[in-house]
Amino acid sequence: MKNLTKAAAVLALAAVLTVPAFGWNFPWASKSANKLALQGSTTVLPIAQKEAEEFMKANKDADISVSGGGSGVGISALIDSSCDIGDSSRSIKAKEIVMAKQKGVNPVGTIIANDGIAVVVNNGNKVEALSLDQLKAIYSGQITKWSQVGGSDDTIVIISRDSASGTFEVFNELVLKGAKLREDSLMQASNKEVAETVAKTPGAIGYVGLGYLSSDLKALKIAGVMPSDATVLNGTYKLSRPLYMYTNGDPSGLAKTFIDFILSDEGQKIVKDVGFVVVK
Repeated sequence: MKNLTKAAAVLALAAVLTVPAFGWNFPWASKSANKLALQGSTTVLPIAQKEAEEFMKANKDADISVSGGGSGVGISALIDSSCDIGDSSRSIKAKEIVMAKQKGVNPVGTIIANDGIAVVVNNGNKVEALSLDQLKAIYSGQITKWSQVGGSDDTIVIISRDSASGTFEVFNELVLKGAKLREDSLMQASNKEVAETVAKTPGAIGYVGLGYLSSDLKALKIAGVMPSDATVLNGTYKLSRPLYMYTNGDPSGLAKTFIDFILSDEGQKIVKDVGFVVVK
């Protein structure tokens, strides 16, 4: 009887020890304290990538992964707990907050930089400036030729971000203001794709974050003001917006350490170096 009891105890202990082999997944065991996953806005992407690179140089144990996909994708990933930080170039929507609360997630946004949405055209375009009304008329299809705004007789080719983009959301809010985007607009998945398409397409117009401006593009004055660090900070450039990193609750652990680094003097210098506007 004693031998039987001892054997049963051994079998019970063996069953406990072999539980992990059958795929039990404990949240506290599956997430390493030195790992951080960021996903979302392609506007925030170059900031997040460079900040992560520099942070990991100074913190050898840190493992930070960064991916794009758009602001909507980043916020959805945060809500689904498939990332630690959701990068966004727009503020979170009310319906997204409701969805998050239903899943026990409390999205908290930290502004890590500022940006201006630069309206860009092909370098061969002689137009230098547009009013907000002209820009709205172009994107809604009321103006279809550059000659209608002082340019050539070329047809205007509309380049826009796709609906997952925070830049798309902000542009629609600030420019279209409820008007419908022209149906034949060419929708692009990233700032980089918009910039490349405009650069190689005569007659094209698009919009990108400041960090994507280059000699391959011509930025236009909008409402008489050029997009720049100074005009974004003083509010005279009308297409300005903050850039966010969203976490579940106030930042904590490695997420807090990383975001604190971005907001430090060193981190804000990186923001400026990659072409965006500091928060302080």
